[in-house]
Amino acid sequence: MDRKVAELLNEQINKEFYSAYLYLEFANYYAAEGLDGFENWYKVQAQEERDHAMLFYQYLQNSSEKVTLEAIAKPDCQLTDHMAPLKAGLKHEQYVTELINTIYAAAFDVRDFRTMQLLDWFVKEQGEEEKNAADLITKMELYGSDAKGLYMLNSELGARVYTAPSLVL
Repeated sequence: MDRKVAELLNEQINKEFYSAYLYLEFANYYAAEGLDGFENWYKVQAQEERDHAMLFYQYLQNSSEKVTLEAIAKPDCQLTDHMAPLKAGLKHEQYVTELINTIYAAAFDVRDFRTMQLLDWFVKEQGEEEKNAADLITKMELYGSDAKGLYMLNSELGARVYTAPSLVL
């Protein structure tokens, strides 16, 4: 595997674990606010991110590449109202999309088709992640200022369950 591609994949492991920390921070915020559905949604989101990190981890190991784990930074975000985590979540997903695209471009440059095939799944996943984040913002804008609407949205988010990715490495 190309050295630069391997380095970027290693860095992505750390970024995915950071994403999990960030979403746990959001879950903490919503738990303190009494919005257990929002808390659940972000706990599920955190589990997805941990699994994404492990997919990159396993891919590198399967490719006989050394995995280097780095320290995970504490989330740095100001959660001042119910909308703040949602907007920060969308911004973060857009950032992760850029990271995935950067790895894809590096793999493309060296004709690393196997890594590109792995990343195809992540490109699709990021499209879904950004849409989900944007949809949450839209729903909060529509219903969040109404107590009954917020209750219904909270109930909807509380029904989310985690489904592990079925990606063959």
